[in-house]
Amino acid sequence: MRLWILAVGHAKGTSEGALVEDFVSRAQKMGRGMGFAAVTVEELSVSKARDAAGRIKEECQRLADRVPDGAHVVLLDAKGKGMTSEDFADFLGALRDAGTRDLAFVIGGPDGLGALPGKKSGRSLAFGPQTWPHLLARALLAEQVYRAMTILAGHPYHRA
Repeated sequence: MRLWILAVGHAKGTSEGALVEDFVSRAQKMGRGMGFAAVTVEELSVSKARDAAGRIKEECQRLADRVPDGAHVVLLDAKGKGMTSEDFADFLGALRDAGTRDLAFVIGGPDGLGALPGKKSGRSLAFGPQTWPHLLARALLAEQVYRAMTILAGHPYHRA
């Protein structure tokens, strides 16, 4: 299964970007032997539309265009449902075992995220009830993907 992190905003050169790169690299190495063919991060520019609603609409269209056909879609949203790290690992493992080809995690920009035109999301995921900066949410997601792989592999990184 290929994992995609599709996000608005550029993290390169930021401390959050360094965290994402580190955890994605770790996940890539660990995941290869576990049925996770790739972990890919794609960044899209923040919209230059004048108002927040216009920016969200434009960004959602561009994000939808990047979601692979047939992918299982997870929207990162403060209003979404939280999961424990173990539940998240079970979720990834179940999708992998069911033969899911692509799993796309979608993170909006500073103004938030709306529905993706033409795409059906499988769920919305929140990292607690707080609102996180979009770049930090990306780092949290990358860490949780790596943690999920360690859980599935029985690796000691996750000491529950």
